[in-house]
Amino acid sequence: MAFANAQEMLDAIQPATGGTEIHDPATGELVGRVAEQTAGDLDAAVASAKAAQPGWDKLGHEERKRLLNAAADNIEANAEALAELLSREQGKPLNGPNARFEVGGAAAWLRAATAYEVEPEVIVDDGETYAAKHYRALGVVGAIGPWNWPMMISIWQLAPSLRMGNSVVMKPSEYTPLSVLALVHILNEVLPADVLHVVAGGREVGEKLSSHPDIAKIMFTGSTRTGKAIIRSSADTVKRLTMELGGNDAGIVLEDADPKAIAQDLFWGAFINTGQTCAALKRLYVPEAIYDEVCTELTAVAKAMPMGNGLDENNVLGPLQNKAQYDIVAELVADAVDSGATVLLGANPDEQAKGYFYPTTLIADIAADNRLVTEEQFGPALPIIKVKNSAEAIEHANSLEVGLGASVWSSDRAKALEVAAQIESGTVWINSHGTIDPRIPFGGAKQSGYGLEFGIDGLKSLAQPQIIKG
Repeated sequence: MAFANAQEMLDAIQPATGGTEIHDPATGELVGRVAEQTAGDLDAAVASAKAAQPGWDKLGHEERKRLLNAAADNIEANAEALAELLSREQGKPLNGPNARFEVGGAAAWLRAATAYEVEPEVIVDDGETYAAKHYRALGVVGAIGPWNWPMMISIWQLAPSLRMGNSVVMKPSEYTPLSVLALVHILNEVLPADVLHVVAGGREVGEKLSSHPDIAKIMFTGSTRTGKAIIRSSADTVKRLTMELGGNDAGIVLEDADPKAIAQDLFWGAFINTGQTCAALKRLYVPEAIYDEVCTELTAVAKAMPMGNGLDENNVLGPLQNKAQYDIVAELVADAVDSGATVLLGANPDEQAKGYFYPTTLIADIAADNRLVTEEQFGPALPIIKVKNSAEAIEHANSLEVGLGASVWSSDRAKALEVAAQIESGTVWINSHGTIDPRIPFGGAKQSGYGLEFGIDGLKSLAQPQIIKG
């Protein structure tokens, strides 16, 4: 069914009484309530998903593709209600690359999971020996999602899992459970019973999911620290893992770049979702020759971007989603200011204002080893580091133990590609940052995780390869 608005959708998913209250990070107002689920609820969900999985697998690829596309249709039929709920719970504005963008992306990525054929691959066929690789369903996949893009990242996890014949049990972030509960409710209006479950609980549920003997694979997006805990707890059952962990992405500007031409894309590379994106640009290295000009042009763009309540159609930047993240950003910026760095914009939050709003902040003349540079801020604050040349920038970019994404900005594609090849990260973008594509594999290097998502590689990562010889 199509819900008329977010409140009607909330009435369908929240408990009649009780539950944990979820508040709007922009206003502090009550958004809704979520039932308090436990490890026992998780056990029941896993058992149900395990029982339903063989029948889902037997439907075959074509029928699963049909149902997933029908589920995408249902997302689109409920797009505005989903976007309103997402804006109220997560804080991101309706407009810009935010709530409506995320809901549209959820439908698009769901369809993308149906766009590839996964056929057996003949490995050897020489007249004497024949061997082929087949891709079989794993069983039940456990998906643990974050609070920054709760709907879209849930789709990144569940769509390829379901396409490949697995059933799924999801644990959303405690900060944004309503968005995921609503999304799953919409999907389950189309999907067969019990192939997709969501259990909205706390740490106990997450720990149980990552160690549960009937979970074949864990897909996790979140911090490196939590990812390491999941890896440890999954070891006894030797689960398959896809881990998309912390970022702190570097951007490197080359001397031939046009500061005015790249300023808008630099801004959105860093400040998409108000900086709350794993693969956002979080430290920018700029050569001395054009440093001042880049700072000037980027500041001009940033000043023009309105921040406020996400339900106001004029805003494109919103609050931090929660107080803990607000405090991290505030502390790191204060540390940079105390060190003598130059504040180009922001860095002076109104402590009396409602909501977790931290102003759009640009920090220049900052040391490469300052905490705002070396620690992932995950918010609307960008340090701009002056370097002598690209060699120094590459050295700084590679100095940290993370490597999710990076970018190179140049008017000379050959030079940009030469620099990109020297950066230790899972993805390097040229003249953009964080522009993911459902057709193109995405995954981290170093302590930013392992395993690929998206495209045919992402589908195959949700299957057990089986060689049949004879």
